[in-house]
Amino acid sequence: MDYEQIVSDLAQQVFDAIAPRVTPEDLERVRQAYLLAKEAHAPQRRKSGEPYILHPIAVALIVAKELQLDANTIITAFLHDVVEDTSVTFAELEQLFPAQVMEAVRLLTHLEETPYMDYVAQIKLNPIARAVKLADLRHNSDLSRLDAVDEKALRRCEKYAEAIRLLTE
Repeated sequence: MDYEQIVSDLAQQVFDAIAPRVTPEDLERVRQAYLLAKEAHAPQRRKSGEPYILHPIAVALIVAKELQLDANTIITAFLHDVVEDTSVTFAELEQLFPAQVMEAVRLLTHLEETPYMDYVAQIKLNPIARAVKLADLRHNSDLSRLDAVDEKALRRCEKYAEAIRLLTE
């Protein structure tokens, strides 16, 4: 399977969806976030064996096409796992992206010492982080992307359903 082409095509869908409603400068910032996430996640694979970058792209597609949210929310969608799962730091991102994005990315970065539902409760207070987390949970809850659905996957989906309830109540 030509994942490079799939990744490129899906990212282009995000750019095409937002181009009519954002400034050229915002579109460039979205592209910059995508390229940074793509490079940062390059060595990573999902459990399915697919390139990890497909997950942030899927989250960005939900935010861009279905929810039709703004550039900062789409940028956050691309970056939501970068600090948590790669060597990229907050300091590096702060040099490139506005405070509004950085606040959301900080909230979306789950620290090990923070209980999961406490982490989710903090996200609820920030509209950008909340929208991205709901899209993230939706994508991660899609069991059709897994080769086999085991007990661990079902427990994970139950946890995600509880997080969705917390974010939407």
